Amino acid sequence: MNHDRIEGRWKQVKGKVKERWGRLTEDDLDIIEGKRDQLLGRIQQRHGVARDEAHRQVDRQVDRLDSGQPGYKPERS
Repeated sequence: MNHDRIEGRWKQVKGKVKERWGRLTEDDLDIIEGKRDQLLGRIQQRHGVARDEAHRQVDRQVDRLDSGQPGYKPERS
């Protein structure tokens, strides 16, 4: 997994991140600024999931975005 994939496209994926992890606030998203570790930590904090689970969810969402699936719908846990 290339960590730059999130940082380089943050403005593009920010809305999808908000859709997928709705408990993240605008302030959270501003602080994260595409940094993977920050995203993982905020998901853990706001959604009460373990780091491994947060990592798995982020990987899966990035892979879905990268696949260019038409009609992309974020996965809900």
